[in-house]
Amino acid sequence: MPLLASRRVVLGLVGGAAAALVSLPAAAADAAAQLIERTASEVLQIIKTTSPGPARQAAMQKVLQTYFDLPYMGQTALGANWNKTDQPQQVRFLKAVESAEARAYSERFGQYGGQTVTVGKVTSRPNGVYMVDSRINQTSGQPIKVEWEVRDVGRGLRITDVKVEGVSMVMTRRSDFNSYIQNNGGTVEPLIKELESRSGR
Repeated sequence: MPLLASRRVVLGLVGGAAAALVSLPAAAADAAAQLIERTASEVLQIIKTTSPGPARQAAMQKVLQTYFDLPYMGQTALGANWNKTDQPQQVRFLKAVESAEARAYSERFGQYGGQTVTVGKVTSRPNGVYMVDSRINQTSGQPIKVEWEVRDVGRGLRITDVKVEGVSMVMTRRSDFNSYIQNNGGTVEPLIKELESRSGR
């Protein structure tokens, strides 16, 4: 192959690789935005069509299982206390916290039924994290700002936190869990039993 031709081939390959590198984050950002659009649409549909109670919580739990990385969120919420548990406790905790989260999200978003959601810009952060801005447009009053944290921790893109007006639901849960653990002997077992009790109600 002539030198000029081979140089063109190399430049073409380099250019193609560069284009691929540029397009990958953009594609992931688009996927993150689409994930939030689907999730928000389903959540608002649940709020509109189900009354507060077990049916709404069950529907919300299905959304959480589908679009959220619940194991990651649960471990993050437990923080340093995660290392104080053995594997059976971890399994029990994650199972119980899933129901607790379904109730929390059902109650939190239940305040905004009947509105629409507008998904805005997607910001890329280190370690493959995407922050997706959105607004819940109310029939009256100011829009509610909701920021979604999206990342891939081994299960594809999933939601790993939701901030409503700047307040992180995962960090709020961590504060609640830490307080409960500190007030109940400094061990995780009482918290797990409390969560299991709540999920059975």
